[in-house]
Amino acid sequence: MVLAVVLLSGGLDSSTALAIASEKGYDVVALTFNYGQRHMRELESARRIAEHYNVKSHVEIFLGIGQHLQSSLTRSELELPSDGEHTDGTSGIPTTYVPGRNMVFLSVASAIAEGIGADAVVIAANAVDFSGYPDCTPEFIEGFQRLLEVGTKRGVEGPPVRVEAPLLRMSKEDIVREALRLEVPLELTWSCYSGGERACGTCDSCRLRLRGFAEAETHDPIAYEGRDEA
Repeated sequence: MVLAVVLLSGGLDSSTALAIASEKGYDVVALTFNYGQRHMRELESARRIAEHYNVKSHVEIFLGIGQHLQSSLTRSELELPSDGEHTDGTSGIPTTYVPGRNMVFLSVASAIAEGIGADAVVIAANAVDFSGYPDCTPEFIEGFQRLLEVGTKRGVEGPPVRVEAPLLRMSKEDIVREALRLEVPLELTWSCYSGGERACGTCDSCRLRLRGFAEAETHDPIAYEGRDEA
């Protein structure tokens, strides 16, 4: 069985990426990070998704760096943007950007992949319907692949660990349709930047998710504030 390390946050995208990796025949090692995000709700979802897919191993890594990162996802004193407003007066990269997040995640995942002999690292980065994060672009993925080619033993001595981003050029509608095709347990996923029993429905992540379900003409099974569940 061919091994792959899949970055799993517990959200719609990463759960779909895991399902794609499983369909390809990979034996999956799921990797989830607690990096000091505002809530633990997504970590709970990641555990449930990993259990659902009966992954080979689910590794949870704690990084106590949240309060050192200038991001509204990690610092409670910063207001989460809602309805497309970034709250810092800019129209560029939103305050939910977490500095270096995917660089750190891919570095750790690649090290584990090299250590266990995995062929690939799978990340659910998306550059179509996304919040404009620079570490979710084709240029970033291509750049990190080049880094693995020159900066790792595997890369220098033979084929490097591959970085696979199966959702990179998919719209959110496409991702929802792919999740439905693969029968991803969408009711177990969590995409909202806020914690709580119900998703807020107003943060960037909720808005993108809801738009994807609407464009796919299907119902999102998770509960949202102010919305009927039926």
